[in-house]
This record gives sequence, structure tokens and C-alpha cells, in this order.
Amino acid sequence: MQSLSLTSISPQLPPPILRIDGLTTEFYTPSGNVCAVNRLSLNLEQKETLCLVGESGCGKSVTALSLMRLIPEKQGGITSGSIHFEDEDLATASESTMRRIRGNKISMIFQEPMTSLNPVITVGDQISESLRIHQKLSPRQATKIAIDMLALVRIADPARRALEYPHQLSGGMRQRVMIAIALACEPAVLIADEPTTALDVTIQAQILELILELKESVMTSVLLITHDLGVVAEVGQRIAVMYAGRKVEEGPVKDVFDQPFHPYTQGLLESIPRRGASSRVGQCRGQLPEIPGFVPSIRETSVGCAFAARCKKASPQCGIAAPELTAQSTGRAVACWHPNFD
Repeated sequence: MQSLSLTSISPQLPPPILRIDGLTTEFYTPSGNVCAVNRLSLNLEQKETLCLVGESGCGKSVTALSLMRLIPEKQGGITSGSIHFEDEDLATASESTMRRIRGNKISMIFQEPMTSLNPVITVGDQISESLRIHQKLSPRQATKIAIDMLALVRIADPARRALEYPHQLSGGMRQRVMIAIALACEPAVLIADEPTTALDVTIQAQILELILELKESVMTSVLLITHDLGVVAEVGQRIAVMYAGRKVEEGPVKDVFDQPFHPYTQGLLESIPRRGASSRVGQCRGQLPEIPGFVPSIRETSVGCAFAARCKKASPQCGIAAPELTAQSTGRAVACWHPNFD
């Protein structure tokens, strides 16, 4: 009797909804191009929440803008790599193709709603705009769905609020409007760039809970960009850690939190305040650990590992060549000459 191979009986996993291969994004300056995202490769699986984390200046938001092709052409753009979504390479797609996809199949929640919302257009019209453009709905149909979306994101008296302007709403309500706009066309991919920035803790929790609930109801995949590892622990399934424009570690959230391989990831986790420690300087049971130094400027070109100057485990090898991202176990990868495998 002929035996079956493991590959013949193992279930076929669906392809990633979004596949980023070797993405490099540069900005143009009088002194030359500067690299903000350096050969980033990333897969967003169907119906998952992938968290992209790192300090300010590491390239997270530039990655999001690159995926949406929202970097002004005169300022910079994608110089190499590909972004595969459905049958399109978004890195080289025409502007007409991007207009068809943006806000329809791929939507984005921006960091600051007050600067993202149009101050002279009612929030109802701003939600219904994408429905009229992408779904070809009549103004009456689009307005009805806009009101329904406001109710869905838990804004009281949605019919009245739809007639109001952004300045008439609180910060939390404006963020809910941004979510309503992003999800109105039921996108396959939702990019959330620091969606809880500048909101108080209670509103933050409500916004995150709302995004996850709507993710399940709309069956969308979420790329959540954040610097808050507490948020990652609450909502993430996988995590990708960026530093100085490069991905330095990736894996399931629980595995990375239990055993971070990269010293930078370890430093980020150790710098989270723990229960029982006072938030006042000098009154902690022990000094809150911090990562010394700063993220290097994108104008700086480093020959070796960009984290070497801040790393306790750095060796001469780290200053000679940058380590490549290598797989370590199922779903885990790290770019480090001296990873934490103990």
C-alpha cells in the first residue's frame, strides 16, 4: 500500500491577504536620498491582527503610507520591492488603480483625526463620500449607511451627529468617525496607525475593543501600528519589531513576549512599568530599565547593525556588517549576531 506524504495530507493554508517583499522607501533631500524603510518583508495573513512596533522614527508610519502610496511624489517614494494585494503590485500600480483600492479594499485609520478629517464638511458626508465613489450608491443610500456606521461605532444620536462638523465632536468621537470612514466599504485590509494616540486610557480601551469587534463582523485583516506593547499584548496575534527602518524580529505575540530574541525587543519589554512600581522617579523599587541612546537618524548610514551603539551585547562583528533576518523556529525570525536564545 502506498504511503501518503505529509504534504499530501496537510491542509493548504490560504495565501496572505497582503505580501510585502523587500520594500524600500526613500525621501529626497538636497543632500541626497535618505532611507526610511529598508528592505522590509512582511506578510499579513487573512483575518489576523499583525502589530508593527518600534520607537518613534523607526519607519512604522512611513511603511503605512507606502502601502497606501500616500507619500507625495516630489518628497519621496518606493524605490524597490513589491506590495502584493490580490492580483496587483501596489508598489508599481497606477494612480487610478490606487484610487480604486484606497478607502475601498484597503483603508487606513490615521494617527490624528483632527488633521485627517475635513473641518468644513459634516462627518456624515465624509463617511458617505467613499460609499458614493466606490459603491456607486445614491446620496440618500450613502447617507443612510453613514448614519448606520455612526451607530455601529457607538456614537449616540447618530442622525444628529452626522450633520455636525469635526470640531463639534470630542477626540474619542472623532476617532470613532475615522473608524466608521475606514470600515464603511468593508475593506479586506485595515491599517490602523496609532489609533489611540492622545486619547485617555478609558477611551483607548473602548477604541481598541471596537476595532476588534468590527474586525470580526467585517472579516477584515488588521495591521496595527503602535509603540504601546500593552496594546499589542491585548489585541495582537503576531508582532513585527522595527528598528531604524528594518525589521529585526517577528513572531507570535505570546512567544515574543515570553522570550524576545533581539536585544532591542528585550529592552522594549523590560522598559514597561510593572504592577507595584511607583510611576514617580526615585520611588520605584528599582530604577525602571531604559534603552540608552536614541534611534539613529535616517540621514545616518550605518555599516553594521544600527542598534549596536545602544546594545549591551554588541561585539566588533556588529559594527562590521548588518545581520540578515533569519528564521529560528516556526513563525519566529530575528536579525541579530547575538540573539537571546537562553
